[in-house]
Amino acid sequence: MLTFIVLGMHIGVALIITSFAAVWAIRSPEIAASFVGAAASDAIRDYLFGVVPLFVLMGMFVSVSGTGRDTFDVFQWLMRRLRGGLGLATVGANAVFAAITGISIASASVFTKVAVPEMMRHGYTPRFSVGVVAGSSVLGMLIPPSLLMIIYGVIAEESVGRMFLAGILPGLLLACLFATLILGFAYFWPSKIFQGGVQKGDADVETETIVTAAVKFVPILLLVTLVLGGLYSGLFTPTEAGAVGAAGAFTIAIIRRRLTWRKLWSVLTETGHVSVAVLFLIIAASLYSRMLAMTGMPSTITEIITQMGLGPWGFLLAYIAIVILLGCIIDSVSIMLIMLPIVLPIASMFGMDLIWFGVLTVLAVEVGLLTPPFGVSVYTVKSALNNPAITIRDIFAGTFPFVLVMLLTMVIVAIFPGLAVWLARM
Repeated sequence: MLTFIVLGMHIGVALIITSFAAVWAIRSPEIAASFVGAAASDAIRDYLFGVVPLFVLMGMFVSVSGTGRDTFDVFQWLMRRLRGGLGLATVGANAVFAAITGISIASASVFTKVAVPEMMRHGYTPRFSVGVVAGSSVLGMLIPPSLLMIIYGVIAEESVGRMFLAGILPGLLLACLFATLILGFAYFWPSKIFQGGVQKGDADVETETIVTAAVKFVPILLLVTLVLGGLYSGLFTPTEAGAVGAAGAFTIAIIRRRLTWRKLWSVLTETGHVSVAVLFLIIAASLYSRMLAMTGMPSTITEIITQMGLGPWGFLLAYIAIVILLGCIIDSVSIMLIMLPIVLPIASMFGMDLIWFGVLTVLAVEVGLLTPPFGVSVYTVKSALNNPAITIRDIFAGTFPFVLVMLLTMVIVAIFPGLAVWLARM
């Protein structure tokens, strides 16, 4: 399967071909063909899968409505007195934006256009400017609603609502550690983030007042409250929360007159492309999971791991290392679809809380968004930037401190599982 992927085959097709060939070899071509048909018809029939296109649609409407720009303006105004304030504003805006999009790539694209030019104009180094945008964009997959949390919940048969709750405290912890990193650089190692080692002074925000900031932030706050408040209060199911959120984001875009017919068509087609890609992968992963169950491979691997005497911590360390390495060559969703059917039985055998295990999985997978050579968030920043003077290497170098912070967050969540499970298990 990895050979197919490295040669350039689409991950979903690689999954299907590998699974089909395995079932053919074990049973017969007729059974393999019916196997594929059953997986295709059954995999995404469940009502729950409507959550994927709806949350994607909400994120797309939020992106075109200018909400990202307004969020950054508000945090820029709030952080104006602090050294490194624009870096802090980018992290804060990304954290809030994550609560209404759930897609890291959307955050990376929006804040590359909004924050990077502003930071460079006020004396920040290009490497730090792109690094903080790419690094903090990963908050989109941890802070709810999160597409990866939805996919993990489906595969692990855990409540999507509980998975969303599990991401809140680790997401806030990661955002706080990012902010601490920026403050540390700004006060103790300014040459790393300011050109010439001296801050010119953050953006002139004298025209911003508490009234204008409130006008910009109230729609964002209302949308977050509507979606997450309705979900956690039990008023909405996750799928209904996605529908309400998409309607709310659509309304904001209409009121602000940011949605032309051309942009609406672009939003709908882009939502279709993203949703179909994800749902096709889920179909392929369903076939893959059934094939693994037929071969008995998960139980065999569980026995091997037990006999090796790795123990739960040894297994967890090996698993996270493999996920991070896979992140160098394939995308986040694909890693989860390939690995989870194999490792979830092992995690259960060791008595691990699968919600806590899911948070660690999402964190490990998100590291892959920032590591070479694949680094989806890095390439998103590069394509949105349209500045030949800033190379891919510069962006990867800029994100390196943020990768270290993510690894530290994984260690903290691993040692203190209550950060992930306390809210989810209430």
